[in-house]
Amino acid sequence: MPHTHFDLFAAASQEMIREGFDPDFPTGTDQQLASISNRAAAVPNGDIRDLRALLWSSIDNDTSRDLDQIEVAERVAGGTRVLIGIADVDSAIAIGSPIDQHAASQTTTVYTAMRTFPMLPEVLSTDLTSLAENADRPALIVEMVVGGDGSIVAADIYRALVRNKAQLTYSAIGPWLEGRTEPGLKVTSSAELQQQLKLQDEAAAALRNQRSRLGALNFDRVEAKAAVADGQVQDIIASKKTRADELIEDFMIAANEVMARKLKNSGTTTIRRIVRSPERWPRIIELAARYGESLPLQPDSAALNAFLEKQRVADEVHYPDLSLAVIKLMGPGEYVMSRQGDAGQGHFGLAATDYTHSTAPNRRFADLVVQRLIKAVLSGQKAAYSDDELASIARNCTLEEDAARKVERVVNKRAEA
Repeated sequence: MPHTHFDLFAAASQEMIREGFDPDFPTGTDQQLASISNRAAAVPNGDIRDLRALLWSSIDNDTSRDLDQIEVAERVAGGTRVLIGIADVDSAIAIGSPIDQHAASQTTTVYTAMRTFPMLPEVLSTDLTSLAENADRPALIVEMVVGGDGSIVAADIYRALVRNKAQLTYSAIGPWLEGRTEPGLKVTSSAELQQQLKLQDEAAAALRNQRSRLGALNFDRVEAKAAVADGQVQDIIASKKTRADELIEDFMIAANEVMARKLKNSGTTTIRRIVRSPERWPRIIELAARYGESLPLQPDSAALNAFLEKQRVADEVHYPDLSLAVIKLMGPGEYVMSRQGDAGQGHFGLAATDYTHSTAPNRRFADLVVQRLIKAVLSGQKAAYSDDELASIARNCTLEEDAARKVERVVNKRAEA
């Protein structure tokens, strides 16, 4: 029988369309991009600091070009001052413009083994609004002082001009922080950068330990990913979280909490990221009982975390399977509109009362909306969205996120097969 080649690229696009996505950008996109390109080099207007001299660095995947955040830290009295720079995507995209309308309908970048379907045109997300190495970019800065016990003892948010001095990867920095390998030329050639990354790692560990004490869940999953070259699947690679992954995760969680509290304290209606108390908690109780452990009758993240940590130590090999089982029973996160005075809806998995998504505006529309809300607070202007608009955006972001997961799951399984 003749060999028939299955076109995985075409299949990925078909799956996107099947789930209601539009992989193509609308009419008017090219004209808007030309306008953005012409003014991209201009220094943003308003109260903006110049922080380009700081030793900023980013850590992301090996192939990532849509860089949303960079970090820098310094030792201060009482702890570590951590600065997180978040790409100021709003400065490039006008509300209601063709690109903004497309982003509002898609709500997320979809990553499959075969192809990435960007929420924003790549000339934006991987260039003009990306915090790329050696490029001057406007950013929103989340500044916080992390105490020795991992608590955030002071925080501020402001605009700044930044320059990423070192684009680094999880695969190189993670094993180095764990003492297993050398980190690569960029880091080995700079004692200052080495010191900087170790200080960031120390602050991140303190944040993580504090969250754990409050009951945040620390899952550990091994994910199989297809390695693709020239449109062909070459291998299946198992990826596991490293210290570098944890560093960025810990900083982003803290930044999202600071953003959420700032918006709450300002009285602004906003979008929050929540994970409700698990409705299937009795099933989680049953799961723990199989391991000889008892959990309270009512959802309790601290008790669940204690059970998970005990199992991690007892059986590290099979712990990822347990993590996955609990994640499925907890249910997915969702976006909700939150007004001043609304009953608190927190994030069960993170044991966080105030939480949003704000650190990936190149990849998630909810983050871009939150960025616009926080910039309005900083400038004393009226919010760009009504309560009804925010409620609609939150619902759509939740629905499209679920659709994106389906696309990624189906396409990645095909690639692995």
